[in-house]
Amino acid sequence: MFRRPSPVAVPADEEHWIRLVADLAAGFAATVADDDATARLPLDHLAALSASGLDAAFLPKAAGGLGLSYAALGHVVRTLAHAHPAVATVWLMHVGAAHALVTTSPPAQAAFFAAELRAGKRFSNALSEPAGGNHFLTSQQDAEPADDGWTLTGRKLFVSGSEAADHLFLNARVDGEPGFFGVTVDDSVSFPPIEETMGMRATRSRTIVFDGTPLPAARRCGPPPADAANLISVGFAFLSIGIAEAALDAAVAAAIRSRGGSRVADAGWARQQTGLAWAEVTAAALLAERTAWLADTRSDQTMPAAMESKMLANEVAKKAAALALSLGGGGAYLVSSPIQRIFRDAQAGALMAYSVPFSAELVGDGVFEDAGAQ
Repeated sequence: MFRRPSPVAVPADEEHWIRLVADLAAGFAATVADDDATARLPLDHLAALSASGLDAAFLPKAAGGLGLSYAALGHVVRTLAHAHPAVATVWLMHVGAAHALVTTSPPAQAAFFAAELRAGKRFSNALSEPAGGNHFLTSQQDAEPADDGWTLTGRKLFVSGSEAADHLFLNARVDGEPGFFGVTVDDSVSFPPIEETMGMRATRSRTIVFDGTPLPAARRCGPPPADAANLISVGFAFLSIGIAEAALDAAVAAAIRSRGGSRVADAGWARQQTGLAWAEVTAAALLAERTAWLADTRSDQTMPAAMESKMLANEVAKKAAALALSLGGGGAYLVSSPIQRIFRDAQAGALMAYSVPFSAELVGDGVFEDAGAQ
């Protein structure tokens, strides 16, 4: 996709990680269609990212990582999402869960989880609940007291990559208050038959059932550092940016293909709509990059900005994918076309919490509150 320079740059000493991911992503793209068709969790690709040292590099330096920047995180997610959205999604959830456990767990447990990440173990987030919707951070499931902490009996939904997870970042209600824990998968954790999604099928996002699963007090997490942003919140928008850019690439490729001596790209409407779509994707990318910049400066405006950037990127991805369908014509609906998969994948971001309608209302509240304060 055609790009102009951005004012938000990855630090020079981190650029080699971006090149490494770009090289790996080129290989991942070769299996994206088959992985989607078969709903195959691409563990080989995820293992390659881990073996490269990338996962552990995002840990804080105090935990033995390199403390890579949020700007680098954005580039990694964007690059992976362009090539293989399911890899990008599962990887972001994995590294985000591990990072959360390392930065909020008691010291001994934090060191344990950091060592597990470096050893290539897998992490997932188990936060969403039946009827929980956007309130996934406020669990409605009560943990029952036990000798060394609590236990949980209940369900978590839409847990990407869960069947390969060794550890979970999980929440439950403890004495009426939200509680977060590091949970190691054991025999009390089971997986009902998967209900496949329409898009991002290779994430194998599924339900987990907990039956008296131990939540030891020693594994209870504390509050996150006041000046550190959640990796997943910052990275979310870049998932949709990568998909949007893939949609534009596919749209242009379809439009410049000759059909009986003519090209869709020669039509004025096609050029006009493509120009607008390119500007919208670029604007959404800049907004996401601004969020990464805010996170790197430890700004207290990072989380509101993350909500704004996710909301816009989700909608722009859907519009770019719809344009690709339009320019691709009937052929875009064939299973053999990448456009039909990109279109399905583009819908996922807007459904992930916080959903676009929920985010839009909160952003709108902020706009009105700011106007009332003046």
